[in-house]
Amino acid sequence: MICRRSKPVNLNTFLTIAVPSMNGYGYLDYTVEDHTSKAFKRLDELRKDHQLCDVLLQVNHDGQREEFHVHRVVLASCSPYFKAMFTSNFQECCAREISIQGVSPKVMHRLIDFAYTSRITVGENCVLHVLLAAMRYQMDDVVKACCDFLIKHLDASNVIGISSFAEQIGCMELYKSVKEYINTHFSEVTKEEEFFNLTHCQLLDLISQDSLNVLCESEIYKACLEWIRWDLDNRAQYFHVLLNAVQLYALPPKFLKMQLQECPILNQANSCRDHLSKIVQEMAHRKPLPRTKLRGNQLIYMAGGYLQHSRSSMDAYNPKMDKWIKLADMPLPRSGLGACTVLGLFYAVGGRNNSPNENTDSNSLDCFNPMTNQWSSKAPMNVPRNRVGVGVIDDIIYAVGGSSGSAHLQSVEKYDPEKDEWTFVAAMSVPRIGAGVTACNNLLYAVGGFDGESRWDMVECYHPDKDDWRLIAPMNTIRSGAGVVALDNHIYAVGGYDGRNQLNSVERYSIERNVWEMVSPMKYQRSAHGVTVYQGKIYALGGFNQSGFLSKVECYNPDTNEWTEVAEMPVGCSGMGVAVTMEPCPNHIQNDYEGC
Repeated sequence: MICRRSKPVNLNTFLTIAVPSMNGYGYLDYTVEDHTSKAFKRLDELRKDHQLCDVLLQVNHDGQREEFHVHRVVLASCSPYFKAMFTSNFQECCAREISIQGVSPKVMHRLIDFAYTSRITVGENCVLHVLLAAMRYQMDDVVKACCDFLIKHLDASNVIGISSFAEQIGCMELYKSVKEYINTHFSEVTKEEEFFNLTHCQLLDLISQDSLNVLCESEIYKACLEWIRWDLDNRAQYFHVLLNAVQLYALPPKFLKMQLQECPILNQANSCRDHLSKIVQEMAHRKPLPRTKLRGNQLIYMAGGYLQHSRSSMDAYNPKMDKWIKLADMPLPRSGLGACTVLGLFYAVGGRNNSPNENTDSNSLDCFNPMTNQWSSKAPMNVPRNRVGVGVIDDIIYAVGGSSGSAHLQSVEKYDPEKDEWTFVAAMSVPRIGAGVTACNNLLYAVGGFDGESRWDMVECYHPDKDDWRLIAPMNTIRSGAGVVALDNHIYAVGGYDGRNQLNSVERYSIERNVWEMVSPMKYQRSAHGVTVYQGKIYALGGFNQSGFLSKVECYNPDTNEWTEVAEMPVGCSGMGVAVTMEPCPNHIQNDYEGC
């Protein structure tokens, strides 16, 4: 056979003949989604076979030694530390062998596996070592995986140790999350051994935070006492500096008196005893006290109310986030109830169950714990009270007036949470339903109201040490169903009903001058609304006027003398109980209201 040499092919001629015209077809952009994972899988196989590897890592730690054949480009792709090592003028840039110190071979093995596979496995025995190495080599994804594992497994017994570790290695994201856990679970943390092993400086730093979520400042005071008792001889000297971080003016007078009488540590710290005695005397003389900032994130709680029928709902409003949270319902529907907080617990007092199948006045007292999102029933009042006024003096709840059936009440009774019992105190000078009630400087004020025939501008003040009521200056306006609160040594009367119209006018009483003066009116007329003080401002919620049930929420700033519309309630209603206390534990929240 004779082989003939092929004639060379002119490529341009071939393309002209073989390829048809492509005019109008554009381009095809084609991506293989798993190309990267496939490529890294091949690289990992090459690594395990020691093929095309360009550097040998010799890892030595505590007598353990292991060698790893790797590709520089792979480590540099996921670690800025190794990128700098391999691309700068360091000695390691071109070295065939590199010695690695300060990390165990097992941990390095995990990090190298992650670089090639994107997978990392950590457990409680290795997570801290892996996190420390990942921080060193700036492998952020591994750091996040370790932090997520630690956060998921936080509990009261380990959180202080993890907090200290995170601070030492500079892992601020983990440190922030751990601090939030401590703040939310402070009471549980203070019962664990890690808490008692804190230094006095660490404890001082902990209790100085405003973000601690506690039911009452007494929890912080008691935690300091228990820490001192753990090593009394060496720690008693720190009591005074710890007390400076406790908001002593937020402690109930009864609690402070009990400490002065019964706390043995105060016998070893005369300066502390003198300081507490001075505060108790100031409270006893009813001097204006320094405004105390409540710990943690506080919310405005709203229980019950009336909209076509009595409601059993319990909701909370977060002014910082402008968001409503739905919480556990009350045991029974109630409107016209009073509300207050004592030692961080929310109490719903009296009211009426005006429902399709029932219309009865209530003597019930129910207590809501924001830590657990649960209600519990307490001792009932001696008398059912609808449209009752409620105030708190030294952790004692006072239920003032109201109606029982057709009777308008002038009687008053008080509740002691420690004894879980109600007892009558001196009655007011006249019957009152829909009276605004508040406490200031250990005195109780009953403002306005309705006796069945007349609506009042009359105001009287209850002195618990004398067990008597005394008239003070009357308001400028007749009001029943007004919202009444105390703020900065003033009593504010907000809105209400004068017998003809719902009011938007607001006036305040100067305790020092015994005089009422008008301030800026609300934007909306309202009566039977909820009013409370939150972080130095007054909030007016819901209520009723000629237009119907309101869902509008307004806020009054005493510094500017202005009202601002700030929010909408989930549903408009009147006659609800409103008070402020700590944010509920997130684990027990049912759900947030969508769109509110």
